[in-house]
Amino acid sequence: MRNETRGTLELTLAMVLSGTLGVFVVESGASPFEVVFFRCLFGAVALGAYSLLRGFFTGHGFTPGKLGLAALGGVFIVFNWVFLFEAYRATSISLATVVYHTQPFFLVLLGALFLRERIPASKVGWLVLAFLGLVLVSGVRPGDTASLAGLGYALAAAVLYALATFVTKRITGVRPHLIALVQVLVGMPLLLPFVDFGGVVGGGWGWLVGLGFIHTGLMYVLMYAAYAELPTAKIAVLAFTYPAVAMGVDWAVYGHHIGLVQALGVPLIVLASLKVTLVRAAAPARRTAAHAPEAASPAATRAA
Repeated sequence: MRNETRGTLELTLAMVLSGTLGVFVVESGASPFEVVFFRCLFGAVALGAYSLLRGFFTGHGFTPGKLGLAALGGVFIVFNWVFLFEAYRATSISLATVVYHTQPFFLVLLGALFLRERIPASKVGWLVLAFLGLVLVSGVRPGDTASLAGLGYALAAAVLYALATFVTKRITGVRPHLIALVQVLVGMPLLLPFVDFGGVVGGGWGWLVGLGFIHTGLMYVLMYAAYAELPTAKIAVLAFTYPAVAMGVDWAVYGHHIGLVQALGVPLIVLASLKVTLVRAAAPARRTAAHAPEAASPAATRAA
């Protein structure tokens, strides 16, 4: 029980940190490509130092195949961040975060498409409910192209996150910290051609360093420690601390709030996502430490 209590505190803190991610992105003043590049750079330093201190490189468990899967997941996760951060600029942190949490449904669809997993009627019902919630949350009026683009970016980010999770779940016997390290290392050469090193000025560097060391280093360490101590069902519930905090921070810092009609859609997406996640976890029910599918982001990086 003591370990579960500690895990609950660790994951709650990690999700609270996830909820502040959007502010760091916006306040950096950098383009999404630049933000992700420096997140990868500083995140690699943080994760690499932690893994070295903990001795994770000894008996790392990587094979060429597993390393290739980790790198492929890195491609997906890096561009997932790019699209999510672009969504912050085009719409709002609140709306982008809520739409981003349609990830579990895309994971279900990927399982049906590539693994021929049957989608039971109950899941179809939750998918329909989530779609209705998405329609309400969008609140986009005809001609509002900026918001439409923002929602499109958030949906693209959700698809890429689901792909990253789908790939990463196939990696066993490797610590999630090392998988995440490979993924951020892959991101640097991918994004280097898009980076203007003179484009980040003044206090922007502080926000970018924070993204690397706080939202990629510290946050991932907290999440992975919690995953080893908590049942999947509790992880699924606590993961929704992230969008709740993100919406609160968006309102407190930028004055953005979701309208009444949009607010009606939020619980539909949250409830449907939670139900789908719990159904997947129940068959068979087991702890997530072995697979650590969230090694990519916040996950449940649902984070990014």
